[in-house]
Amino acid sequence: MLPFLLDFFFPRRSIGGKEGAWITEDERRHIRLTPLLLDKEAIRKKGLRSVDAIVAAGSYDDSPLLKKAILTFKYGRVKALGPELGGWMADAIRGLLIPPIRLKDTTPVLCPVPLHWTRKFQRGFNQALVLAEEISKRTSWPVREIVKRTRPTGHQAWRSRAERLTALTGAFASTERRGHAPQYVILIDDICTTGTTLDECAKALKDAGTDYVIAVVVAYG
Repeated sequence: MLPFLLDFFFPRRSIGGKEGAWITEDERRHIRLTPLLLDKEAIRKKGLRSVDAIVAAGSYDDSPLLKKAILTFKYGRVKALGPELGGWMADAIRGLLIPPIRLKDTTPVLCPVPLHWTRKFQRGFNQALVLAEEISKRTSWPVREIVKRTRPTGHQAWRSRAERLTALTGAFASTERRGHAPQYVILIDDICTTGTTLDECAKALKDAGTDYVIAVVVAYG
């Protein structure tokens, strides 16, 4: 009864403004998903030193509906969009992700980029954890929250790369004792811009003994 009453008084509006669902079939057809892979060489040219590859389901700037879906999910607090976004990420992983042959165990651990507890309290959920859980449903890969924030870092969206690096350096740590971290980790987040957050998380994991860290996001841009 409660969901019915909520829908009656506060009807759902899709990312395109239509009433009745968070995303319509027509909007799904018009969302441009262009999966991409940044390999280690491309990442090092960006100045990132710890993450080994970045996979994105689409481009943040080239698909207005994809951008709106991410913003609605993250800042509109519409957790119900998680299965949609997580499904797009899982599809991108299947098409682009190839683990290195040196790994003894090619089953990765999915690790969501952590929110500081103050930000999680404001938002109501960690969007990266929601996405990781959706990917896990489709791949059977385990989700483990093995990176934590050691302090709040504020909003990164309007900071330059240099400002982000200053704000984020040393802001993450692994929850695993050195030598006990999983060998292969996939970091999960909603968007990659400069990649600084992902790289600092990867550094924390590698300091704990992880050998290979890939980041998978909904969008790059």
